[in-house]
Amino acid sequence: MAERNGAACPKCGGVNPPGADFCYLCREPFGTQPGAGALVGPSPPPSEALPRLRPVPMLLFTEAARHNVRMSFLLFALLFVVFFLLGTAIGGAYGDVGAGLGLSFVLYSILGATAYFSGSSIMLSIHGAQEAGEEAHRQLRNVVEEMAIAAGVPPPKVYVIPTEGLNAFAAGRRPEEASVAVTAGLLDRLSREELQGVIAHELAHIKSRDTLYNVCAAVLVGAVALLSDLFLRGTIWGRRGRSPGGRGGRGGNAALFVLALLLAVLAPLAARILQMSISRQREYHADAAAAGFTRNPLGLASALEKIAAGGPHVPGENRGTQHLFIVNPLRAFGPDASSLMSTHPPTEARIQRLRAMGGFAAGA
Repeated sequence: MAERNGAACPKCGGVNPPGADFCYLCREPFGTQPGAGALVGPSPPPSEALPRLRPVPMLLFTEAARHNVRMSFLLFALLFVVFFLLGTAIGGAYGDVGAGLGLSFVLYSILGATAYFSGSSIMLSIHGAQEAGEEAHRQLRNVVEEMAIAAGVPPPKVYVIPTEGLNAFAAGRRPEEASVAVTAGLLDRLSREELQGVIAHELAHIKSRDTLYNVCAAVLVGAVALLSDLFLRGTIWGRRGRSPGGRGGRGGNAALFVLALLLAVLAPLAARILQMSISRQREYHADAAAAGFTRNPLGLASALEKIAAGGPHVPGENRGTQHLFIVNPLRAFGPDASSLMSTHPPTEARIQRLRAMGGFAAGA
């Protein structure tokens, strides 16, 4: 692991282990003569083109927490506007704008309160999480308590998802009310050091209050998509069962048909907004913070390798909650994946950065 007095890269500013031959972030060589304390492991051959890693600016936990609180309030404001527009459109389609607006305000109030006060419980319930037993999961509870002390946060509630898939996520409005859930497959196949890395990663999300924004986004944006889909289906079935001379006439049917088309576009768009609103840099920050909590970046790197190889699938996996997990349970993202359409960075890039922090070349 890099020491505080390590060499700073003149190109990107990344701090490297003393005696490193090249920067672990941008791969800029430091010189032709190898350092006295060169990286552990064989140097990559010149013919092997190593992928260039983009430096990630790190934030203090206090700055990250303030940013996530601001973004959460902004999310509530933006979705208030979306519900207002939906209510206007639905009310106008049925000939009563006031009723549509009233319905949208009532639904927004209910869903907003649910997202803020009960979002974590909903996420745990969707994925079938069960509270970890005192005796059956003693090692897990001990690891959570150890990492909570290292992270400087209260120990969160601990849950286990009964599935053979390998994954984990954290939820909670604030650190005092946080929860961590891991799968049974993760407990069976990870060593203690690897489990420490995963738990430390989730606690980093809790400390920076990523969990507040993530859970609110999952519930509220998912609710918009659900509302749009339900109204679209009701509109289609309503048109099928309505005669041309029925209430509303052809003009009403035409308005409903146009609105149905708009909502058909809005539903998948809401899911895309969710993906775009979750910054991939949060995963890099949590990985780096976990390495600091555990003093062992290779533990988390090894855990990510096992998760990618063993399968991160979980019960109830869906597009609305995919961003919560340490590895996306629905799809893997490659180096060429669009940052706007990816909830996570490529797992290979995360492993490469962690191995470099531990003093190993990416190709070692």
